[in-house]
Amino acid sequence: MSILGLKKKQPKTFKVKVITMDAEMEFSCEVKWKGKDLFDLVCRTVGLRETWFFGLRYTVKDTYAWLKPDKRVLDQEVPKDSPITFNFLAKFFPEKVEEELVQEITQHLFFLQVKKQILDEEIFCSPEASVLLASYAVQAKYGDFDTNFHKPGFLAQDELLPKTVVMQYQMTADMWEEKITAWYAEHRGLARDEAEMEYLKIAQDLEMYGVSYFEITQNKRDTNLLLGVDAQGLHIYSPNSKLAPNKSFPWSGIRNISYSEKEFTIKPLDKKKDVFKFYSSQLRVNKLILQLCIGNHDLFMRRRKVDSIEVQQMKAQAKEEKARKKMERQILAREKQMREEAERAKEEMERRLFQLQDEARLANEALLRSEETADLLAEKAQIAEEEAKLLAHKAAEAEQERQRLEVTAMKTKEEKRLMEQKMREAEQLAVKLVEQSERRLKEADHLKQDLTEAKDAERRAKQKLLEITKTTYPLIAAYSAPPAPPAPPEAADFACESPPARLDFKDSDMKRLSMEIERERLEYMEKSKHLQDQLKELKSEIESLKLEEQQQQQASLYNLHSEARGYIPEKMRATYEDIRLKI
Repeated sequence: MSILGLKKKQPKTFKVKVITMDAEMEFSCEVKWKGKDLFDLVCRTVGLRETWFFGLRYTVKDTYAWLKPDKRVLDQEVPKDSPITFNFLAKFFPEKVEEELVQEITQHLFFLQVKKQILDEEIFCSPEASVLLASYAVQAKYGDFDTNFHKPGFLAQDELLPKTVVMQYQMTADMWEEKITAWYAEHRGLARDEAEMEYLKIAQDLEMYGVSYFEITQNKRDTNLLLGVDAQGLHIYSPNSKLAPNKSFPWSGIRNISYSEKEFTIKPLDKKKDVFKFYSSQLRVNKLILQLCIGNHDLFMRRRKVDSIEVQQMKAQAKEEKARKKMERQILAREKQMREEAERAKEEMERRLFQLQDEARLANEALLRSEETADLLAEKAQIAEEEAKLLAHKAAEAEQERQRLEVTAMKTKEEKRLMEQKMREAEQLAVKLVEQSERRLKEADHLKQDLTEAKDAERRAKQKLLEITKTTYPLIAAYSAPPAPPAPPEAADFACESPPARLDFKDSDMKRLSMEIERERLEYMEKSKHLQDQLKELKSEIESLKLEEQQQQQASLYNLHSEARGYIPEKMRATYEDIRLKI
């Protein structure tokens, strides 16, 4: 086995990972590739033609470096990892983005990088400018503002403002979103590339835009300063202020820049001005500063020359592309407008259709209701007709009842009149009977008086007769008749009592007469009492008949009123009331 066979076989390729602002790519590179080969591969992959602004940056210890195009990749101080990681970033910045940035991809990469630097606070931005820039960023990402899609909270997941700006004010995320959305709604109609260009046009006016800062010291006094390199020239800053430089050296005023190890020398074009020297502690940083100075100066000089054919072609193509895109956007805007108008017309037609359908439905419902109402009215008319017939029948019955009541009332009046007449006759008869009774009583009293007087006369006569008889009878007997034989005691007694017998006969007649008179008087009194009782009964019957007649009239009127109220509608009750009042 040969010695060459014992050697470890070297790989012919190595892996590279390139991170752009919006993508990550991996390539397999040949060992002999230089930095330019890898850079050109990345630019072709991205579609970038304005390559002079960009470079591949990698991390070395505590700083960074740019991949040199004329030196092999593996011969540079790149990391030994696999794959080797590079960041594809803008190395140089244009003075005027609108004039120098031709390709849309170039604008997009610059927009993403500057936006990240602002959010990471590598570029200072005021709160007002931050909100405006955020609104352009939202326009570039979401397009035109639409209330139907962009509801409150749609920016909650987007990082749009630097943290120092958010912390500077006591505002909620919703309040910031409201401010950004207010500006965002003003950018309606801007395409993505136009919104990104507006973003860069505002950002290029920021003091820290495109400036690379390095720590330096001046002369041997070890005064700490900051060196800023950008597209305009070199600037010297105080350590605590990166916004306002203490001294500036524009590229047009610099004659030469040189360094030896750690010392840099800036020679002004004006020989009357002093040469400015400064020191840097690291050789790698010195090389980076020189590299940036050369690149920015070359671009500065290039801007002031006539564009190369390649750049002219790129600008012409970009102009045509912009014109084409503008035309496409106009066509798209017209189509969008036409579509929106068509959608509005469609919505209007749909709304009109729905309105007509609603009107038709309402008309149909109204027709149904009218039909139902007509049926109901017909039914009500029929019911009213039946009620009218019933009312007429009831009215006829009421009329008949009224006539009957009138007849009854007339009969009652006639009966009442007859009863009153009978009562008057009875009263007259009673008066006559009373008068006759009184007259009979007077006659009875006169008879009694006469009877008494007759009795008194009879008694006196009897007494006189007795006296005469006692005095005359013995004498007559002695002179006119012979003496009779002695009679038994019974005969003697009979003889003595015979004359008084005739006297008693006359007394019985008087008694009989008196008794007849008393009996007639009693019969008259009984008849008079009987007539008074009949008169009282007649009065009570008249009163009961009157009461019964009133009750019958009230009951018949109440029944008629109740029946009429049960069948007569509300609107006909007035007529019925009039009829009832007439009755």
